[in-house]
Amino acid sequence: MSQATEAAAAAQATTGPATAPPGLPDLLYGETETELRAAVRDLFEDRCGWREVLARSQTAETYDIGLWRVLAAELGCAGLLIPESSGGTGASYREAAVVAEETGRAVAPVPFLGSAVAATAALLAAGDDELLPGLAAGTSTVALAVPFTSPPGARPEPTIRLGVPGDAGYRLSGTVTGIADALPADVLLVPVDGVPYGLYAVTAADASLTPVVSLDMTRQLADLTLADVPARRIASGPAAERAVAAALAAGAAMLAAEQLGLAERCLEITVAYLKERRQFARPIGSFQALKHRVADLWVGVTQARAAARYAAAALAVGDPDTPVAIALAKAACSDIAVRAAQECLQLHGGIGFTWEHPTHLYLKRAKSSSMGFGTADRHRASLAGLVDLPAPP
Repeated sequence: MSQATEAAAAAQATTGPATAPPGLPDLLYGETETELRAAVRDLFEDRCGWREVLARSQTAETYDIGLWRVLAAELGCAGLLIPESSGGTGASYREAAVVAEETGRAVAPVPFLGSAVAATAALLAAGDDELLPGLAAGTSTVALAVPFTSPPGARPEPTIRLGVPGDAGYRLSGTVTGIADALPADVLLVPVDGVPYGLYAVTAADASLTPVVSLDMTRQLADLTLADVPARRIASGPAAERAVAAALAAGAAMLAAEQLGLAERCLEITVAYLKERRQFARPIGSFQALKHRVADLWVGVTQARAAARYAAAALAVGDPDTPVAIALAKAACSDIAVRAAQECLQLHGGIGFTWEHPTHLYLKRAKSSSMGFGTADRHRASLAGLVDLPAPP
C-alpha cells in the first residue's frame, strides 16, 4: 500500500491534532493530511512540471490520463471520499481538500475535481453503489454533466429529455454545454428534466462530447450531445435533487481549496523572484512599495486559507453551517486566486508576460475557476441570504 493511501485510510481514525477548542472545527493540517500532501506534491513535481503542462495544453489530449491513473489508483486519491465497504479509503473532505490544493498548486490537468469530488458526492448522496468500486480503484472516471458555472443552492436547469421508457430501458436526448472534466470520463451523470426530476448514468462512448476552446486548457470544457442514448437511472425526485445539490456543494468547496493552493504557489514564486531580481544594485524586494503589495497578498492568502479549511472541515462532518462556510470560502478564494495570479504577473515584470514563465497558466486557471461553481459575487449574494443580511435600500 502506498504512503498516500495509508495516510488517507488512517484519516478515518484521526482528522488532525486535538488543538481546536471543544465545539469548534480544527483548521490545522493533521499528520495524515501532511503525509498525503507530501506524496501528491512529489508526484506532481516529478510528472507535472509547468513546461509539460503547457506543452500538453497545446495538444488534442489536454488531460494527462497517465498522471490521473497514478494519482487515482496508485496513490488512492480517487477513493478518498468513498467508504471502505465500496473499495475506498473512507477519508473525508479534509483530505480531499489537501489533494485539491496540490492540483491547484501544480495546475495539474487531471479530473480530480469532477470525478473524485463532484461525481462521487452525487453517487454517495444518491446511495448508488454500482459505480463506486470502479471510481475507488481508479479504473473508472465519472463526470457530472452540468455547466461548470452552476452554483450550489440552485438546481441546474435540465436540458436533457427523457424518452418514453421501453423494454430497452431509459433513453436520453438533448445537450449540455460547458461541462468540466467530461473529456476523460468513462461515465456521465446526467440530470434530466421531467416529472419527476432524475439523475441518470450514461456511458461516455454512447455520447457525443465536443471539446471547447477554453480559457484554461488545463481544464478543458466540453459540450455534450445525447441522441436517444441508453441510460441507467441513479435517482429520481427529491433524491436526485439532493444528489445534484451535494455534488455542487462539494465541488464549490473543493474548488475553493484548489484556488487556495494556486494562490499560495503564486505568492511563493513571486516572493522568490523579488529576492533574486536586482535593480539599482539591490533586490527589488527591498523596495517598500513592493513589500506592501506582497504583504497585503500574504494577508489575503492567510484569510482565504482559514475560509477554505473551515469549509472542508464543515463539509466533512455535515455541520449545519456548511452552506455558509462554502459560500464564504468560494467567494474569498476566487478573489485571492485571481489577485495572486495578477500580482505574480505584474511583479515579474516583462518575463511574467511571456510564454517562458508559468504565470499565464496560473492566471488562466484562476480566472476560469473564479467562474466555476458560481462566481464570487454569486456566493456573496447567497451568503447574504444565508445569514439574513437585509437588502440595500
